[in-house]
Amino acid sequence: MKRVPQMSAEAAAALVKSGAVIMVGGFGMTGSPVHLLHALAEADVRDLTYIANNIGEPGLGGGRLLRNGQIKKAIGSYFTSNREVVEAAQSGAIAFELMPQGSMAEAIRAGGAGIGGFYTPTAAGTVIAAKAETRQIAGTSQVFVPALRADVALIRAWQADSAGNLVYRRTEQNFNKAMATAADLVIAEAEEILPLGAIDPDHIHTPGNFVDVLARAPTTLADLGSSADIRASGKQVDDLRMRIARRAFAELRAGDVVNLGIGIPTLIADLITPEHGIILHTENGMLGVGPAPESGGAMDYPVNAGKIPVTALPGSSYFDSADSFAMIRGGHIDVAVMGGLQVDESGNLANWAIPGKPLLGVGGAMDLASGARRLIITMIHCNRDGSPKIVPQCSLPLTAVAAVDTLITDLAVFTFESGAMRLQELMPGVTLDEVRSKTGAAFAH
Repeated sequence: MKRVPQMSAEAAAALVKSGAVIMVGGFGMTGSPVHLLHALAEADVRDLTYIANNIGEPGLGGGRLLRNGQIKKAIGSYFTSNREVVEAAQSGAIAFELMPQGSMAEAIRAGGAGIGGFYTPTAAGTVIAAKAETRQIAGTSQVFVPALRADVALIRAWQADSAGNLVYRRTEQNFNKAMATAADLVIAEAEEILPLGAIDPDHIHTPGNFVDVLARAPTTLADLGSSADIRASGKQVDDLRMRIARRAFAELRAGDVVNLGIGIPTLIADLITPEHGIILHTENGMLGVGPAPESGGAMDYPVNAGKIPVTALPGSSYFDSADSFAMIRGGHIDVAVMGGLQVDESGNLANWAIPGKPLLGVGGAMDLASGARRLIITMIHCNRDGSPKIVPQCSLPLTAVAAVDTLITDLAVFTFESGAMRLQELMPGVTLDEVRSKTGAAFAH
């Protein structure tokens, strides 16, 4: 059995050359190779193309490379969580390419498997797919996504052995597992490096033949950024938002596998108990999500797609982002509950971009909107200026075409069938005239 070279994070980072295309594992700061990134930030390396779900947090992980001006281009899914990335994109300091999260995960898996690309219904009919080749496959519009490969992959594991076999912890698989297969040089930092044979072969996630270099790098709370403690989650809870969340919760049934988006949908998680028999899925790699803990952070618990520490219910499981989105695209998620910026009378959804700001944060929304068996949208009925969010035709960039099944606001519940919108229910104390006056779209009742 081969032995993989072991070196310091600084020595490993010295293997990365200027102009390299690098893949960087992690979701938020969970499973991020922060020590390799900080060592790279101290090296004389420039003009990097950075492929990752996101670019760390301000001054942390990839965020430190960004501050140094070492990143030339970013390819990823959700950059809006780091305000400095948004500023760099707006100023032209970096070029960027946005990909739906599931398409990116699958593109990396395809690159690692020697496959040139694939077709997916995700993003069909949206601005992201405007230049992509599109085909009708089995009666569905699908866009072609080329495979992704890199010169170097920087990944994070919990355990490694001297042969390079890797084990990931909880939701730290995310993009690490696929990225380990899709680069010419794979450098893995690990919490601990064990002797050969110390890891049960049944427990290995990444076989050692994918890994070229190991660096031992124990985690500290400072490495985890905002996920280090549940108290930094910033969850917004008020009576109006909880009213919408409770009504959406009433739509769920025992046995449903449900994905909850950020915003109002996250409030539903705290209403669910094991007795309800509802199984929560989070796209960064977990099935069986429990409520948020009262204290603690990502050292103690898995994190959800909002990068918030959560508990794991009995029977829960962990997996990587590519497998997670295969569940979504493959129709194994019964219900997705998401927030919205606009919904129109044809059931089109816009929920990821607004005018005047760079298109930097699609995340998994497009994958879920097109892949879940049923899509429920939750949102406040009107904008802050009183203008309607429910419109004849979406003017904001689309997330998905004709995808919404149910829309729940603080005023009413609507359903969509055969391209038509119908008022299903008024919220307590709300009149039909009020809904009509605050809704821009035509609807039956």
